[in-house]
Amino acid sequence: MALLALFLVAGIASAAPPTQDEPAPVAVPFLEEWMSSGHADAAAEAFTHWNEESPAEVPESCAKCHSSTGFQDFLGADGTEAGVVNAPHPVGTVVDCVACHNNVTVSKTSVIMPSGLEITGLGAESRCMECHQGRESKVSVDKAIADAGVDADTVSDKLGFKNIHYYAAAATKYGTLAKGGYEYDGKAYDAMFAHVDGYETCNECHNPHTLELKLEECATCHATDELAIESADDLKNIRMEGSGVDYDGDGNTDEGIFYEIEGMKEALLATIQTYAGEVVGTAIGYTPDAYPYWYIDANGDGELSEDELNGDGRYATWTPRLLQAAYNYQVSAKDPGNYAHGGKYTIQLLYDSIASLNEAIAEPTDMTAMRRIDAGHFAGSEEAFRHWDAEGVVPGSCAKCHSAGGLPQFLAEGVNTSMPTANGFQCATCHNDLQEFTIHEVAEVEFPSGAVIDSGDPDSNLCMSCHMGRESGVSVEKLIGDAAPDDQAEGLRFLNPHYFAAGATRWGAEANGAYQYAGKEYAGFFDHGDGEEAQCRDCHRTHRLEVKVNDCTECHEEIESSLDVRDIRYTLVDFDGDGDEEEGLYYEVDTMLTDLYAAIQAYAADTVGTPIAYDAHTYPYFFTDSNANGVVDAEEAVRENGYAAWTPRLLRAAYNYQWASKDPGSFTHNGEYILQTLYDSIEDIGGDVSAMTRP
Repeated sequence: MALLALFLVAGIASAAPPTQDEPAPVAVPFLEEWMSSGHADAAAEAFTHWNEESPAEVPESCAKCHSSTGFQDFLGADGTEAGVVNAPHPVGTVVDCVACHNNVTVSKTSVIMPSGLEITGLGAESRCMECHQGRESKVSVDKAIADAGVDADTVSDKLGFKNIHYYAAAATKYGTLAKGGYEYDGKAYDAMFAHVDGYETCNECHNPHTLELKLEECATCHATDELAIESADDLKNIRMEGSGVDYDGDGNTDEGIFYEIEGMKEALLATIQTYAGEVVGTAIGYTPDAYPYWYIDANGDGELSEDELNGDGRYATWTPRLLQAAYNYQVSAKDPGNYAHGGKYTIQLLYDSIASLNEAIAEPTDMTAMRRIDAGHFAGSEEAFRHWDAEGVVPGSCAKCHSAGGLPQFLAEGVNTSMPTANGFQCATCHNDLQEFTIHEVAEVEFPSGAVIDSGDPDSNLCMSCHMGRESGVSVEKLIGDAAPDDQAEGLRFLNPHYFAAGATRWGAEANGAYQYAGKEYAGFFDHGDGEEAQCRDCHRTHRLEVKVNDCTECHEEIESSLDVRDIRYTLVDFDGDGDEEEGLYYEVDTMLTDLYAAIQAYAADTVGTPIAYDAHTYPYFFTDSNANGVVDAEEAVRENGYAAWTPRLLRAAYNYQWASKDPGSFTHNGEYILQTLYDSIEDIGGDVSAMTRP
């Protein structure tokens, strides 16, 4: 059958009309389309490179992707062991029908990347990904460096350039899930760029037979009056609304992501050359067209001339730091579609490579205007979206706000099931129409306290659907029950209100997000606006999430940057008791937070008898301070050491401390409410409020 398929592909079956005794030739689907593709180009270097070798055969290390029989061998479709090419294969084949359509690929759903990581849950794109994955990874680069056994800036003759190979689109697209780029330790990276529903896989964006892009379908969302989508080059001008920062630092946030990457590549190459000359002592140059790509720049002019492109000029004085950066440069250079496959992952690799080289050179590349990640909703590398990578699924309890499809599901069904891990929000997370870009209608929001609130603005209601927190004063009181204030009652534990609960802060006592002490009065909704209630989008840019500083200046003339917002205050009252009644409200809140933390620690040590310390970046945030030094040491910042000696009084104060800490804009969302809750917490737990004023 395989041999027949090859004959049919070659057109033999249609060479002559059938006789009366011969069967009619079988029509091969998509034959003409396939014949126009690179996969069918029998004269291409990808298929002829070994023709002059002796013997003329494609070696095992190359046959998987450079011959039809080699790919079938790797799959095990020829009856041999799967996952390995068992022998060299004959020259003269291409990627034909039977390579991709056989008894193995029809049910293939996963791919093992060069890093050893397996991507599961795939469809037909798994066939593409077997070859378009590259041949190296962070793992292999790290192994080469470990084997060399030298420090970051020491040349080793055991090190050689690691080439990811060509068109490693799958490695770019799957980002940190594949680890095709060199990911620096301690840094977080974007995962799979899913684009939008219906355009998440290879075959949904490329015609699987011609390999061409489906440009007419790209134009559906990306064509504008200013941008016509008529050729593949036009796609270089696209940038999505979630990509609002100036990655390469050239001051242009309207250029396509392609050009942002090009700007960063230019900066990285210059930094590589500076490092090579200054640290290694041997000038380096790069060419995309001649293996092994990196050569000695003998005349030090920054370019490679013809006489420098020879075997003797191969660059051989590698340090680990130089290898890492050069590898990432090649990763960015050899996937020409990286801006669409995984632009932000590529940008992160380039950014981190420049930053690493900067550590070792006398005059570092200026990165002050460059940016590595986007605003929070689109920062796919960050913990809010990467927390569940090991499990591979976001549980229903978190999916509403930490997956791309969770919020639409919640709005439609009122509940959430588990969701796939996401690389940040997608357009459809907030928009119910991707041509008109209308937004999901939300009539009202139920807060964790049980309060149901309609802001009067469906858009703000949509924002508040996530920015409400996950606990409330009601849940704190319910957990405490009738326990005495200073007793370590059974079942008490820290309740984490979660992050950025701006909606609940703004609605104050009506939402009852923070803990509100009995017998006290608390501020309700803070309308901010002059005669009109300001909504979320009135103060924040929808996609970049930045504060609209220019709008602030209409009332607050002193504002020049987002940080200046901290200096705003409405009343000349010294709330925090530090003697400064003119400092911004932010600083009033900050001092009260500091005083509350001190009071919490004093109470825990003196009344409870178990010292406590707080780490804003490590769950469960409050830890037993075993050595009583006032801070969370590395060995203390483990879940098993989470603080457990809770009393009702301590829990209330710690909860309010966390509430104010995790809404960094609380001073402007509803500063009066926050100051009230902090003041009451300090007072209740035994802190000194004698110089303070409660709003």
